[in-house]
Amino acid sequence: QVQLVESGGGLVQAGGSLRLSCTASGLIFSIYAMGWFRQAPGKEREFVAAITRSAGITDYADSVKGRFTISRDNAKNTVYLQMNSLKFEDTAVYICAAARLRSGRRREEYDYWGQGTQVTVSS
Repeated sequence: QVQLVESGGGLVQAGGSLRLSCTASGLIFSIYAMGWFRQAPGKEREFVAAITRSAGITDYADSVKGRFTISRDNAKNTVYLQMNSLKFEDTAVYICAAARLRSGRRREEYDYWGQGTQVTVSS
């Protein structure tokens, strides 16, 4: 079965940095676009960033653009989210997702999801 396992979450002060990783298994990683979403308690899951199969194109939510960077290493079946200049509002569970046919900002476009890793930013 397909598994996406996130790691790298934790507690960080505002202005700090954190790098999340998501390692996939059970799928041909290189043919999937990958995305990061986040969800805070009581809120809807929202799009954060996405990257194409070849890593040539990236997309970011306006709220993180200029601060976060998504990247991937297909040889390691891993997608990363480098998070800089973190804000209190970034506090959420961060979830990675894989899309076989299409990708974008909609949850419905993704086929597989990880369990998430908690990121807490103190103000």
